[in-house]
Amino acid sequence: MRTHSRRALLGAGIAAAGSGLLSAGSTPAAATDHKTRRPYPDGSRDSHGPHGSPGSPGSRHSGHDTPTGYVDPAGPEVVEAERRRGTGPVRRFSLTADQTTFDLGGYTVDTWAYNDQLPGPEIRVNAGDRIAMTLHNRLPQSTTVHWHGLHLRNDMDGVPDITQRACKSDHSFDYTFTASTPGTHWVHPHVGVQVDRGLYAPLIVEDPHEPLSYDKEWVVMIDDWLDGLDGITPDEVLDELNKDKPGGAMGHGEMQMGGRGGRPARRSSAAAALLTRHSRHRKDDFAANVDHPFHLMNGRAPDDRETFHAKPGDRIRIRLINASGDTAYRVALGDHIMTVTHSDGFPVEHQQTDSLVMGMAERYDVLVTAKDGVFPLTALSAGKSNNKTAQALLRTGDGEAPDPKHRPKELRSGGIGADKLKAAEEVRLSDHSPDRTITMELTGTDEKWDWAINGKPYTPSQRYAVREGERVRIAFRNNTKMWHPMHLHGHTFALPNGGPRKDTTIVLPDKEVCVDFDADNPGLWMVHCHNIYHSESGMMTIVGYRS
Repeated sequence: MRTHSRRALLGAGIAAAGSGLLSAGSTPAAATDHKTRRPYPDGSRDSHGPHGSPGSPGSRHSGHDTPTGYVDPAGPEVVEAERRRGTGPVRRFSLTADQTTFDLGGYTVDTWAYNDQLPGPEIRVNAGDRIAMTLHNRLPQSTTVHWHGLHLRNDMDGVPDITQRACKSDHSFDYTFTASTPGTHWVHPHVGVQVDRGLYAPLIVEDPHEPLSYDKEWVVMIDDWLDGLDGITPDEVLDELNKDKPGGAMGHGEMQMGGRGGRPARRSSAAAALLTRHSRHRKDDFAANVDHPFHLMNGRAPDDRETFHAKPGDRIRIRLINASGDTAYRVALGDHIMTVTHSDGFPVEHQQTDSLVMGMAERYDVLVTAKDGVFPLTALSAGKSNNKTAQALLRTGDGEAPDPKHRPKELRSGGIGADKLKAAEEVRLSDHSPDRTITMELTGTDEKWDWAINGKPYTPSQRYAVREGERVRIAFRNNTKMWHPMHLHGHTFALPNGGPRKDTTIVLPDKEVCVDFDADNPGLWMVHCHNIYHSESGMMTIVGYRS
């Protein structure tokens, strides 16, 4: 039985979200135009706020016409899948996306964030609870919330032009669904390169049958940072990367509308100085395109690092989340061995390691037994020419803190990743040959900046067809010289040979990774690289359920 307090997270910048508990039979409030606070006469929802009645066949939720023969994101198949998840207690939350200012260890930056916090406020529920969350958009451009890692109803997935119309500036959107996927997850926008600002927050879905025992728990979000430094924005970086490509970026939403007032992104010599695409980068499997000047741990730079306090002998669960836009990290806690217990929220056979490799959007849960002293929790940026780190401290006793530039010896091993882990027996997929195999060749070069899947840059009309009930295999073949963390929405897949259950997997240059998933969540679901500059330049597509 756990002895820690679920709310004692010790993470500055991670505050418990305000929530209310309603009875299991409660229903959300009537649809409202959140700008004028007037209910619509027909109870429907338009582009000012929620779009279409969730669960109503033929709603206008996706903002486009679903191609003939495919499940609508709010169609009856989606409604039935949500019904099977059940209806638990309703937990209410609110996120306000707004412009704000933060001090990053002596550097003041203008950026965007949720509820004026970095990271945004934690959302924590029990598996089976219904989340009722209102997004208030105070940004100068439209936005959405994507619930990364959740097996949720399709019209709540937060993908503009596919599952919803993006929430316009000065309007609101209501997300309501059952959270059935226990584990460490997170939320972020799915419009342009907004995730490379401060718009992210942890999402923890507690397992009612949690088998782990520990004294304390930390939630740690790791991020690369460039927004607001020397006036740079992620939009300017994306624009600079795409400057030689006809038509510019190929993503969705309003990714070309940067700046503080929604003006078109301008090209910037400061942004260009961060690009590394024509450099030496084949020396590291995790070569990157953007040298972010800062790397943060729970919103704090190494010179202003957070300190976690514990007692010697305490057993600590650390939930690690890589929220970066363009950076893989090698993560270690100095003088400690970590026991890996979960990957992307799913349990794995416990394995000890001195360090981990984490691609963008990946999550790992680890257990450590605290020693006596002061120890650096360090995330080293992999493949970056500046080799910078994010850092926090574990303090269990007296002693001088190590220099912020100190790198634990544990980082020298290179670390293990998901390919070295095995799924826990209780979450392994049943033995079943695939009913359908979809080959997705990852194509493009950083010289032409023509990232795509099967040579075709993203358009909202793309579909790779599946049918409900199938076992589907996706063969990711990386024909590029860059690595790509590939993410599937609304599902989890199994890595080969009994590997872990995940929603995001690293595909190294010139390698192939085959993943299997059960098509048990109807709708239209994104598959994309979680390097935000690759996806918003074309490396994404859609898996669509046939109706």
